[in-house]
Amino acid sequence: MTEKVFLDSDILVAAHDRDAGEKRAIAEQVIRQLWRDQTGVLSMLVLQEFYVALVGTEGSPVPRRAARELVDAYSTWTIVPLGPADMLTASDLEERHRMPFHDAIIVAAARKSRATLLLSERIAPARHVTGLEIRNPFA
Repeated sequence: MTEKVFLDSDILVAAHDRDAGEKRAIAEQVIRQLWRDQTGVLSMLVLQEFYVALVGTEGSPVPRRAARELVDAYSTWTIVPLGPADMLTASDLEERHRMPFHDAIIVAAARKSRATLLLSERIAPARHVTGLEIRNPFA
């Protein structure tokens, strides 16, 4: 059985940020590997954050059409839907692991997908949350 890898939006954004330098190279390599292995997992929240990051700033170098095409391409990965029960799970994670709610909802989505690894720059690295390893690929 192949292990699933859940990506936070910061990894996707870095892969498409022309100014990200070494981070871009690392993120691109990670994403290429996930495409090859077909093990990448995202959530609707991650896709939404990715889209907003691409087009959300004035003078954004990414036109909306190109951003939509990227979201469409990534939508072929496993996409985890989130509902009210997941918010409650995230609230529990937030409290038990003393993490910001936004991080907890990403962790909840990763756990829901049964991923064994969550790649994120923002969420505390080297943490294990109920069978889920959290790692910063840029560290």
